[in-house]
Amino acid sequence: MSSATDSVVFRHIFSTPESSEIWSDQTRTSYYLQFEAALARVQGRLEIIPQDAAEIIASKCAIQFIDMEELGEDTKRIGYPVLPVVKQLVRSVNAVKEGMGEWAHWGATTQDVTDTTTVLQIRDTCRLVSRALGEIVQVLRDLASRYASTPMAARSNLQQAVPMTFGFKMARLLATFERHQERLAEILPRLLVVEFGGAAGTLATLADTGKALQVQELLAKELGLGVPEIAWHTERDRIAEVGAFFALVTGTCAKFAFDIKLLMQTEVGEVSEPYAPHRGSSSTMPQKRNPISSVYITSIASTVRQLSAALFDAMVEDHERSTGPWEIEWIVLPQISTLTHAALVHTLSVLQGLEVHPEAMKKNLDMTNGAIVSEAVMMSLGRKIGRQVAHDLVYDLCREAALDPRKSLFDRLLGNDTVQKSGMTKEELEFLCNPANYVGLSEQMVARVVKREY
Repeated sequence: MSSATDSVVFRHIFSTPESSEIWSDQTRTSYYLQFEAALARVQGRLEIIPQDAAEIIASKCAIQFIDMEELGEDTKRIGYPVLPVVKQLVRSVNAVKEGMGEWAHWGATTQDVTDTTTVLQIRDTCRLVSRALGEIVQVLRDLASRYASTPMAARSNLQQAVPMTFGFKMARLLATFERHQERLAEILPRLLVVEFGGAAGTLATLADTGKALQVQELLAKELGLGVPEIAWHTERDRIAEVGAFFALVTGTCAKFAFDIKLLMQTEVGEVSEPYAPHRGSSSTMPQKRNPISSVYITSIASTVRQLSAALFDAMVEDHERSTGPWEIEWIVLPQISTLTHAALVHTLSVLQGLEVHPEAMKKNLDMTNGAIVSEAVMMSLGRKIGRQVAHDLVYDLCREAALDPRKSLFDRLLGNDTVQKSGMTKEELEFLCNPANYVGLSEQMVARVVKREY
């Protein structure tokens, strides 16, 4: 095994069949041939190459005519796979009509074919990512709405902070994934462009035809891509941008997974990953139910972040055709792409089957003996005796309640002379000390996110 994606054991954890297929040798080579076929058709139409040559070339641009073993050996010897593909294509065409194969790859260079193929592979990957984002958004809309009023403890520095609702937590995640949808829509027009410029990007080989830019435009149209402003052989911002986007997306998945891991702790128990027999089991501790999907999501996201940094190194390329940085993309892009889709699939699976435990949330809200609503009490009492005086008073009472849990914050407030003199009634204190009454605008904010037009 050279990578987790290649592993029979791990390939469905750290990749998906759909994303792996996109980055396979067969698909990449098929896209090389798709480029060559489109180029021949366009140049035949424009009478740059003979029409009969164009037709034969296009007919032979199919993966079944490529000897993959030979391609592997020739790539090892030459250093790049495009020339060996063209060599086999020329041979196949010449077998039909001698000399016609020499018109294949006319005016193109290796990087034109490779970069365009990379764009097509990223396009296909982004379609998978877009679909997964859409499904995640729909599930989050449902979760946010369903639990819009379910109170739970917000956490700050891993300590209970103030009450909020679980729907509010899900709505924040929903808003983030919607921003990712917006980002993807913004990136695609910049990304989905053809590369066709010849040796140094100047289209010098076709300049004398007077049709060079027309070839570029029609080639892009044949492939369903846009036309770039100018050649981008050593301007790699498009590739780095999509890598950064994948790092952002998986980072959001990991933030969600990290929270799930914390909420699944035995002492917390507020949510659980979907149950499946023996999933997350321990080999020695039968009682264990580990947050296994969340573990994979966080490990994947960390790896994507590290690999995406390599794409920024690949931006530092020399002159018009580089000596090495370009090849970095060949190594990391397949991994980044397959890992990103895997992270999204894991995240969707967790969300679809997420087990939410409101009773545990209520229990945890009560575990501080009322301290979780100390801010509510302080703010209300502060209107009567001053905020700082109220803060210090409530701080001391919370400290006492923590040291002696037999008496709640409510009871201590009720018996405190300063509170009694403030004029605050028992009913007011009861209301303030109920965590469900201090979730702020959780429900309204959930509604604002869920109902947002997108």
